[in-house]
Amino acid sequence: MKITFYGHACLGIQIKDIHILVDPFITGNEKAAAINIETLKADYILLTHAHQDHILDAEAIAKRTGAVIVSNYEIVLHYQGLGLEGHPMNHGGSWDFEFGTVKYVNAVHTSSFPDGTYGGQPGGFVIEGEHKTIYIAGDTALTMDMKLIPMQTKLDLAILPIGDNFTMGVNDAILASDFVACDKVLGYHFDTFGYIEVDHADAKRKFFDKNKDLMLLDIGESVTL
Repeated sequence: MKITFYGHACLGIQIKDIHILVDPFITGNEKAAAINIETLKADYILLTHAHQDHILDAEAIAKRTGAVIVSNYEIVLHYQGLGLEGHPMNHGGSWDFEFGTVKYVNAVHTSSFPDGTYGGQPGGFVIEGEHKTIYIAGDTALTMDMKLIPMQTKLDLAILPIGDNFTMGVNDAILASDFVACDKVLGYHFDTFGYIEVDHADAKRKFFDKNKDLMLLDIGESVTL
């Protein structure tokens, strides 16, 4: 399983020959100017919620690639109305896709489309493929529901927001890693704009002091599990 960071909360996940794109917000992110959405591969697009900084490029990429959009019922219904293919899910539900299993789990946040229409309830994803399991928290506060995840699966990586203000920050992310019983963390949802800028060295030190590993990838950088 190969994971590429495309800035903000956008990730590319490759499982064998299947390409998954999560929360594509690229053309609106000045820091991701080097990423060309016309060259990104996508068989599936996973959306955690409907905010613009998570869905901005989903329609364009799905139209070009034919990717299946996976999200909550309301978001998938929206994209099906645009003629795109989708697979609706809701909290607690799992589905076996060709690349592995996806479970839609709780997140504490809000969700609305840029025009203000209802975007369903936000969520995160637990993805298992190639004998590796990752948790993508989405935009969320620290929540006790995270403790349910290790009761059912052992994580190899937790992908957690660390930017604070709109989501949990570094200190809460450390607690979240305890809750999900995973000391290997990839931070995301940080530095895109002023509200969520973080001190990288300080964040890594705080994780290190708790015997945890925080990875902060450069945009376009990848890690392989």
